[in-house]
Amino acid sequence: MNDLTIGLMSALLATNQPAAMSNLIQNQTGITVPAADPVQSQLEQVMIGDDAALDEINSWISTNQIPRSDTNAIAQINLRIHARLDVQKQSYEHFLRNHPDSAHGYLAYGSFLNDIGDEEGAKAQYENSKHYDPKNPAVWNNLANYYGEHGELTNAFAGYTEAIRLNPHEPVYYQNFATTVYLYRKDAREFYHFNEQQVFDKALGLYREAMQLAPQNLVLATDYAESYYGIKPFRTNAALAAWTNALRITKDENEREGVTLHLARTKITAGFFDEAQAQLDTVTNAVFAELKTRLIRSLGDHKNPPTNAVAEISTNVVITTNTPAAK
Repeated sequence: MNDLTIGLMSALLATNQPAAMSNLIQNQTGITVPAADPVQSQLEQVMIGDDAALDEINSWISTNQIPRSDTNAIAQINLRIHARLDVQKQSYEHFLRNHPDSAHGYLAYGSFLNDIGDEEGAKAQYENSKHYDPKNPAVWNNLANYYGEHGELTNAFAGYTEAIRLNPHEPVYYQNFATTVYLYRKDAREFYHFNEQQVFDKALGLYREAMQLAPQNLVLATDYAESYYGIKPFRTNAALAAWTNALRITKDENEREGVTLHLARTKITAGFFDEAQAQLDTVTNAVFAELKTRLIRSLGDHKNPPTNAVAEISTNVVITTNTPAAK
């Protein structure tokens, strides 16, 4: 896809981290729509239009062949996109003028604004929703996501805690909470009065609770397993168990080989060289050829370390780890 000039493009095509609520009414608003409720039925129709608008815009983006240099054509498609989004905004605003106390309507509108990259507008709608229904766990989760992205991490931790208290059976709340604790370890240490290992333990524990609720969710299982890469000292047995579990729930050959490479990497780190080689030998998909080559090279380096390894270690007093940045 050729580049377009507005930030909306990446907002529409990117996957959110932490995990985003889906744009289905039950997940987005935390409710099940009663068939006989005319207000909720109206909201459902607005939300169906929301999905249709985003699908249409994604189609325009994915099929566009406009060269970067054609600024006039880019401006025209930008205008077209904004006009289409304005129509959907007006649908939400019309609904909320008619139903100004609809907590679910504010939450749905906030989720739409978040989807198109207007995070400040989304937060305002989430606050409106919380005002009318402070017992809806979805709004606490979405506000926690906002604070996790924009600072005030204590609000994020508190928001996820409240979402889980209100609905302890929704795995995405635990997953979002785990991701935020893991990424913002400094803030978590200060908030919970933990040391770093205790912060890791909390994040991993939240992941495990999510996995108990969604045991076949491969994305969740791999998020959990990847967390071990950033933990020092390396927790060998737990990391191997996590990747073995992820391998067990893969559903096709592509998923299987992707997870197998992670398992091989973990076994290289743990010193199980023969097992790592055996697993690398099972990976044949060309998509993974470059990564497989790098891991074979890493395996060779671990089996036959350079002769100057001792000198390198002794002169490098400060050792850093490649972990996600913490704020």
